[in-house]
Amino acid sequence: MRRVYVDYAATTPVDPRVFEAMKPFFMESFGNASSVNTSGVTARKAIEEARAKIAQFMNADSPEELIFTGSATESNNLVLKGYAFKHGKAKTHIAVSTIEHDCILNAAKWLKQMGYKVDFIPVDQYGLIDMNVLERAIKAGANLVSVIHGNNEIGTIEPIQEISELCHENNAIFHTDAAQSFGKVPIDVKRMGIDMMTINAHKLYGPKGVGALYIRKGIELDPLLHGGGHEFGLRSSTENVPGIVGFAKAVELRKDEMKPEAGRLTRLRDKLIKGTLEIPDSHLNGHPTKRLPNNANFRFAYIEGEAIVLGLDMEGIEASSGSACASKTELPSHVLLAIGLKPEEARGSLRISLGKYNTPEDIDYILQVLPKVVGRLREMSPLYTKASQKQ
Repeated sequence: MRRVYVDYAATTPVDPRVFEAMKPFFMESFGNASSVNTSGVTARKAIEEARAKIAQFMNADSPEELIFTGSATESNNLVLKGYAFKHGKAKTHIAVSTIEHDCILNAAKWLKQMGYKVDFIPVDQYGLIDMNVLERAIKAGANLVSVIHGNNEIGTIEPIQEISELCHENNAIFHTDAAQSFGKVPIDVKRMGIDMMTINAHKLYGPKGVGALYIRKGIELDPLLHGGGHEFGLRSSTENVPGIVGFAKAVELRKDEMKPEAGRLTRLRDKLIKGTLEIPDSHLNGHPTKRLPNNANFRFAYIEGEAIVLGLDMEGIEASSGSACASKTELPSHVLLAIGLKPEEARGSLRISLGKYNTPEDIDYILQVLPKVVGRLREMSPLYTKASQKQ
């Protein structure tokens, strides 16, 4: 059976070159980066070289503006909770969009339960943030704004520079979760006015278990983890040296490969979208053009997205119905509900996210199999039968 992996938004395979860069730090240069012996000094040097490479890629002023964490989830929690704990309830007012990743939304909801002021900013039918509502929230006192860059489900890319300008005109700090976009589209933290940014390795052919947070110099957060004061006192824990080295290697490879890969994936994505929308009662979720180059998110009337995923999987096509982090819940996607879909519409979603190992032949195979899967499921759907009878 042909195997086609199109769930790159959930995770990516480690690039062989990344794995080769990591290998010495498992068995040979395995020292603790906090130790002053030779092995420790070697590990510390590797971390600082990695920090410099990633900081340069995003055009940060200094490598010290980047701290390593265990995941994008940890970085996002550190932003919201670290800011809230540092400044206290009286001086904290947070605004986040309604289509953030669960780790932002759940952290924001938890802070709200703890008595912090939190606003949830709506989006339009394409997932673009309502700038008028955001402006009102900022002028009402919101001093930390967090808006995802490229949405992990529908792929919509937000107007980051416009949002940051609005924030800075009103003395607010701007954070973006760029876990899905970093390494796929150009990001310049200075030009785009980003104050804090979350990134991770496993979405760009690096290892799992390592993330990072860019924090512009002068911004103060309280740490979530207290211990030996690693990562400039913001993230105590013995550093994951192999993971950090692999992260930097993955970023280094993006320098030459990001632009041509984005162009190639955009062409494959658009071919996929065009072919899929030929299926009756199918719709594209997210913005038609302002979207990540590798993301296509559809909804199909009268059937469940999970059933489509299972049907495709039986044919060797590995996709998803939405965020991998929310795949175990029976509730409809909060992102799809936020763009105005009814629960029954949101449940019929399919996310296909492409990567560098996908080929035009993969797209042809998907377009061959997907209509059959949708058709077979609709034949079993009482909703489809009822709709057909009305017609």
